Amino acid sequence: MAGTGSGAGTGTALETVQADGTEGSCVTFVLHDEDHTLGNSLRYMVMKNPDVEFCGYCITHPSESKINFRIQTRGALPAVEPFRKGLNDLMGVCQHVLNTFERSVKEFRAQKEEEMQ
Repeated sequence: MAGTGSGAGTGTALETVQADGTEGSCVTFVLHDEDHTLGNSLRYMVMKNPDVEFCGYCITHPSESKINFRIQTRGALPAVEPFRKGLNDLMGVCQHVLNTFERSVKEFRAQKEEEMQ
């Protein structure tokens, strides 16, 4: 197995481990300082891609805060592409939730202020 990236000791949040002979279609991404919150939601977003054959993650040990996140794609698509797209899509969903929440809080405060008058 070939590995790239540094590791948690140097402050790097992401490492990649590629299986030999897969030409990038099967990669394990090691995400440091993360848990099921990111793992499960990112897995959901990545699995929506029809070019992804397998996507899964595991937490190596309850006392460690790192995730092994594996993606295997069909054909010649590099696994880093659906990983990047999944992260971007997830950021978009989170931004939508944040905007909706902030708008609702603003409307609630305006309504309460109106009732006080």
